[in-house]
Amino acid sequence: MLKTGIQRYINNFRGFSREIWILTLITFINRAGTMVLPFLSKYLKEDLHFSYTEVGWIMVCFGTGSIIGSWLGGKLSDKIGFYKIMIFSLFTTGILLFFIEFITTFTGLCIGMFVLLVIADMFRPAMFVSLGAYTKPENRTKALTLVRLAINLGFAAGPAMGGLIIMSIGYRGLFWVDGGTCIIAILIFWLKVKEKKKSPFIDKKHPDDVLTHSVFKDKPFMIFLFTCLVSGVLFFQVFTTIPLYHKEQFNLTEFQTGLLLTMNGLMIFFLEMPIVSYVERHKISKVKVVATGCFLMAVSLFLMLINSWAGILIIMMIFMTFGEMFAFPFSNSVALSRAPKGHEGRYMAIYTMSYSLAHIVSSKAGFGIIEFYKPDGYPKNWTFMGILGMLGMLCGLWVYQLIQKEKESI
Repeated sequence: MLKTGIQRYINNFRGFSREIWILTLITFINRAGTMVLPFLSKYLKEDLHFSYTEVGWIMVCFGTGSIIGSWLGGKLSDKIGFYKIMIFSLFTTGILLFFIEFITTFTGLCIGMFVLLVIADMFRPAMFVSLGAYTKPENRTKALTLVRLAINLGFAAGPAMGGLIIMSIGYRGLFWVDGGTCIIAILIFWLKVKEKKKSPFIDKKHPDDVLTHSVFKDKPFMIFLFTCLVSGVLFFQVFTTIPLYHKEQFNLTEFQTGLLLTMNGLMIFFLEMPIVSYVERHKISKVKVVATGCFLMAVSLFLMLINSWAGILIIMMIFMTFGEMFAFPFSNSVALSRAPKGHEGRYMAIYTMSYSLAHIVSSKAGFGIIEFYKPDGYPKNWTFMGILGMLGMLCGLWVYQLIQKEKESI
């Protein structure tokens, strides 16, 4: 029985091209070194002694840079190709991270984080387009999931190591590790993967690939982006308000916070691909799965209202992780499936911009609520985020109905 289960799990990883495996490897290397983001709010608050409001504004600059970078990355991927954008973005990001650690003023960090994220987030839409170029349409969701597994396995290792680095040599060491892994990852990609102008896997027989020629006239997609935005706002609480709450409410160390994020990464590594395969096999609506993910994230934040028992942080993280596994891989797939050929970059740019905007809303709204409602700021924030998640779920179900009407009218 165990052998059959292991074999079935391994079978989920068959059928990928060599380029997808290399992309997965470099993603793992890059994400294992991504130690700045999980501890950024703690670094700004506890090491540089900024106020909640100042931390919120730095995160706004972080998110604004991310929006512009996502838009530029998508636009340029359609014009000059995803390959050049990926190499430029990740290599330059690595260099910039080496310099960010020397910036300690509020204005300097606002500008530094903005520029860093403009360059860094050009990578994301380009990477999504590359998945479309190197995979068959029927393998696209699985390829997205494989790359997400690499991201989360990297995150499983990264935050725990990051916590140990902070406790031994301080926050500054994180910037060097993060920058170094960016450069190593993209050099491997450049050496091992050749540029591909056109995908050999374009299949005109798949009607789901061509639904509309203007992203802004695609009503279901625009409403779907709101659900994506909400799921992002809820999830990014894990990197903004929640690490500070761990310390202030339960007196957790950076290492303990890192272990909770490690649990998140390991759960995703073992469970996400089987979940994706199950949904694919049983042809369950991906939009419905995304709406369910938004609901689970809302539940996880409502659970944070229980503030007298530290064990609730584990239960909360389990709900958040299942919400993440339902929401993110399938939202990627829905967004890519609605893009007409030749416009994938534009669609994926706007899709990734919704998560960049989520960075801004998540940090600014979260810290703003906590500051305004002191000393009851945290419970008010969890309540607000939970209600927002329920609204995101309802919008997801609305999108499902609109898509069903589209199919009926064809």
